[in-house]
Amino acid sequence: MTEWVMKPRRYVPDLRRLGALCEGNYRRLEQLRQVESIGQPCSEFELHRNDTYLGRVRIQVLQTAKYTETLLLEQIHNGGRWLNNPELTVRVYHDAGMAEVISWRREKRIAPVNDYPNRFMHHPDEKVQVNSFLADWLDFCLRFGHAPFELVTWTNG
Repeated sequence: MTEWVMKPRRYVPDLRRLGALCEGNYRRLEQLRQVESIGQPCSEFELHRNDTYLGRVRIQVLQTAKYTETLLLEQIHNGGRWLNNPELTVRVYHDAGMAEVISWRREKRIAPVNDYPNRFMHHPDEKVQVNSFLADWLDFCLRFGHAPFELVTWTNG
């Protein structure tokens, strides 16, 4: 008797979905940075949900070029050692209007496609998933982010 063995289909990245995520992330970042001090090498804001302090987010410019910027986005929370705070390196392409996660935790480059299974058990669509996480996190920051009181500038109008 002959057994049929199905060969797993190779993952093909959905470039439209990835492109849409990167375009949306660019818009979210620009909106978030308008609230903050754009052009500064580092800016921070706090996250509050009602009266609950959720931590602080830092956006640091690591590198600038004519059409691109590399940013480090990290959330700092002193609420306990059990939290795994986001720390993403994002390349911003101003000419294309896109922002893409290029690494996380300052050490891991994200491959466009991963064979599966693999040594580190990364998903085949890891790049899409990490950029989707960035979209959700930026939405959260836009909704709950507030400039700390000491950074607010008062003007007489």
